[in-house]
Amino acid sequence: MPIADSGIEDLQARYAELVVRVGVNVQPGQEVVIRGLVEHAPVARAIARQAYLAGARRVTVEYDDLHVQHAAAELGPEDWLGRTPEHVLAGIRGWVESKPAVIRLTGNPEPQLFADLDPTRVARLDPKDQAAVRLPLLAANVVTWTVAAAPNPGWARVILGEPDLPSLWRAVAAATRLDETDPVAAWRAHVARLQTRASTLERYGFDAIRFRGTGTDLTVGLLGGCRWLGGSQTSSSGIDFVPNLPTEEVFTSPDRRRAEGTVRVSYPFVVPGSNAFVRGLQLRLAGGRVVEVTADEGAEAIREQLASEPNAAHLGEVALVDGSSRVRGTGLVFRDTLFDENAGSHIAYGQAFPGALDASAGKNAHDLLALGLNVASLHTDMVIGGPEVNVDGLDRSGQPTPIIRDDTWVLP
Repeated sequence: MPIADSGIEDLQARYAELVVRVGVNVQPGQEVVIRGLVEHAPVARAIARQAYLAGARRVTVEYDDLHVQHAAAELGPEDWLGRTPEHVLAGIRGWVESKPAVIRLTGNPEPQLFADLDPTRVARLDPKDQAAVRLPLLAANVVTWTVAAAPNPGWARVILGEPDLPSLWRAVAAATRLDETDPVAAWRAHVARLQTRASTLERYGFDAIRFRGTGTDLTVGLLGGCRWLGGSQTSSSGIDFVPNLPTEEVFTSPDRRRAEGTVRVSYPFVVPGSNAFVRGLQLRLAGGRVVEVTADEGAEAIREQLASEPNAAHLGEVALVDGSSRVRGTGLVFRDTLFDENAGSHIAYGQAFPGALDASAGKNAHDLLALGLNVASLHTDMVIGGPEVNVDGLDRSGQPTPIIRDDTWVLP
């Protein structure tokens, strides 16, 4: 059925099936954990139904409430802000044994809710203790996991200017290929294309990636033997899964010690944790670190993140996306990392992906840092690509090979 003729319930069911069958690839007898906001309940219910149809043993839904968090930021003891109950941390640690399929829902229904509060207290709500336990498990693919959208009227109002939920669902459907006759088959073909790009980059064995365009001249050094990832990944149990729905990127974790130059962030974005909106961001990097930040809006939120822990300012990801992106094709800024990072090539400061380097297997945080992989409790993506930015792969002598020209993938 064409998207224009589909109702919300139909699109929701089709997307839920995609999340279950392609996103986390639920196996018979597997547990499923869905994490989201109370406003995400309709999508969580649809996913739970599809998970049981796929043979899930148990589906657990964990809801957060932004209004409860607002009350905590306004009135709660400062030394308890962002602290996670021990039983929750223990449950996440238990994933090592239970290996559930983990689904996180996104789509902020009230992005301005915290605007009346002290931004420093709001930033402290971010549960870094939980991220410190969860992120390494996800980065090492101990579990199958994916991030999926949960369209809601509040999110629609932010993007479209009115709470037009049907229009938001149609945009999400276009970005996630629900307009294809068989979305699951279309995704498998798309994943294969991304994997071809990743394997091509590995064959070239580039020493660095260089971005050049208006306001941007950035060189990001790569680790010897780094793997390029894209489309699907494989969990420690041997299950293929797609971490983001949608995804348009091929990516790797760079050498945390080697990033030099200046960059203009080409898309506005929302900072994870604080929900601060950032636009017109420009960064300068030296010795692998972000050392200077300016922005038309939101610079202080970036500076606070970068100063929040010792390794925050080092890069953990470099990703390549060209103009064929379905997200870019919607013409929307979703104000949500799941979508907006897939609008163009991007970098991220914070946590790296150990799976991008085979030598990382079994290593602790100290050893990962020594290998050149960054370790942090945050991961913030920002788009730096677009029609005006050319991307080259550099060999060890600095000789360039074009990868993206005029927004088109050209690497043979």
